[in-house]
Amino acid sequence: MTLLYLNSDKMGDGDAVLGGKLLRSFLNELEKSGKQVDLIGCVNSGINLTTEGSEVIEILQKFEGKGTRIASCGTCLDHYQKRDKLLIGEVGTMDQTVEIMFGAEKVIRPN
Repeated sequence: MTLLYLNSDKMGDGDAVLGGKLLRSFLNELEKSGKQVDLIGCVNSGINLTTEGSEVIEILQKFEGKGTRIASCGTCLDHYQKRDKLLIGEVGTMDQTVEIMFGAEKVIRPN
């Protein structure tokens, strides 16, 4: 199983606008690559990718259409007061995150 672990809504440190562009580009290229991603897990500000205002929701819908499961951290959604703004995927828990990370053959973390 391959996990794409997104703990931020940007890629890299430095300019936030550039980081957002880089992450959008990364997700777009990964989706087009045909590489199998079994689960996308979003934590901390990464939940902004799956909630209202996301600039990558269409890309995530393409992943989902290929069978990729998408989960956003419930604690994070509550912290940012966005649980009711979730647009795609399911609400995940930390025990699921631990279990998935230990079971994954590959964890990709672009941040």
